[in-house]
Amino acid sequence: MQHIVTISSIRALTHDVLKIVTEKPANYSFAPGQATMVSIHKIGWIGEERPFTFTCLPGEDYLEFIIKTYIEHEGVTNELRDLTVGDELIVHDVFGAIKYEGEGVFIAGGAGVTPFIAILRQLESNHAIGNNKLLFANKTQDDIILEEELKKILHNNCINVLSDEAVKGYEHGQITEACLKHFCNQPHQYFYLCGPPPMIDAIEKYLLHLQVDEKYIVKEKF
Repeated sequence: MQHIVTISSIRALTHDVLKIVTEKPANYSFAPGQATMVSIHKIGWIGEERPFTFTCLPGEDYLEFIIKTYIEHEGVTNELRDLTVGDELIVHDVFGAIKYEGEGVFIAGGAGVTPFIAILRQLESNHAIGNNKLLFANKTQDDIILEEELKKILHNNCINVLSDEAVKGYEHGQITEACLKHFCNQPHQYFYLCGPPPMIDAIEKYLLHLQVDEKYIVKEKF
């Protein structure tokens, strides 16, 4: 089933990431971490569907999407940059492999953090953030999505890893097996992975080598 929703706000969070808020269809429900297919309600774009994650909480009366745009692709995400309040999107049924199973480590690459945003917001709302951690890989500090909010939620358990620049207070390089061993030294906890396939494949391999049971690995590639 599809629903046409009107954009109520749209703004840039980083140089290439948008936050889009729309109205919420009646009786439309999802769980934190889930996504839907979205297209632009304009001639020539209606059939161009892309998967985007809900970053709002299920109980809120609006839908929120945080979306990385790719100018060089001249596709849907680039077209989103030209939308304004009052324009319309089409949303469909919900899906998604990321579901909170218990305390652990969230490992994200770039826009792969989006399924974790609603989960972490829900945990904070329920005063249940516990000892959950986030290992968040980006190229530069300017690429980090919702840096201040994630730090506020997780405090020192929010660990940013920058591959392309060395900045004081941030880890530098890649999320390697040594990095995982240093920050995630409890194999019997959940590991939530979302990011580009090569990154997720490598991290899953590292975790298995560190004796993490597959049942504790929850993943989604994009």
